[in-house]
Amino acid sequence: MSGQSAAIADFWNAAASSFDEEPDHGLRADSTRGAWADLLRSCMPAPPAEVLDVGCGTGSLSLLLAQAGHRVTGVDLSSEMIEKARAKLAAARAEARLLVGDAARPPTGGRLFDVVLCRHLVWTLPDPEATLRRWVGLLREGGRLVLVEGQWRREAGEGGEAGESARPYVAGAGADALPWLGGISAADLAACVRPLVADLRVESLSGIPELWGGPVADERYIVIGEIASAPMRSRTARW
Repeated sequence: MSGQSAAIADFWNAAASSFDEEPDHGLRADSTRGAWADLLRSCMPAPPAEVLDVGCGTGSLSLLLAQAGHRVTGVDLSSEMIEKARAKLAAARAEARLLVGDAARPPTGGRLFDVVLCRHLVWTLPDPEATLRRWVGLLREGGRLVLVEGQWRREAGEGGEAGESARPYVAGAGADALPWLGGISAADLAACVRPLVADLRVESLSGIPELWGGPVADERYIVIGEIASAPMRSRTARW
């Protein structure tokens, strides 16, 4: 692990103990957990599917996917996050394969998946476009790339994930090193994903307060890209 990767892992290790206090991280409220379960159900293939949850954090979405009948592999750079995820799934008597590793280069060997899922991670990537290509390469024919992302508020003093993401979170990890620091708009992310997939769908999530534990003022959305099955489907894109 490089020096910067170690510093980033240390940052998220330190954040692990309080990570689930955010409503959309811990999913402790029934309404929030139910909203995420509904969203995942709407964008996943019928279970059981092989799902790779990159940047899985404390495993809240991995747990929902496992409970829905999917075979889940979760990857996170933070060993503390992975330990909390393992405890969370064990407490719920659910199973998932949980690995410590770089989400940009998941340590899954040559394994292919039906779905690669990423939530609120691309802003941390030093080369996000290369990572998107790598994730698509982990999908089987007919597979699906699911990105839950946003463009966070940058105003000083607003705090939380949005305020923090607009400045370096570790030394050397500022906007010069992380091109999507602060998030990326739905239009710009769709433009990056569109050449990699056969079909593309984008939906706004900003107007669903149940997902976030309350109303949000910034842009939040989901991008779903489907990989062509053989024979190649005609390519369409919807916005």
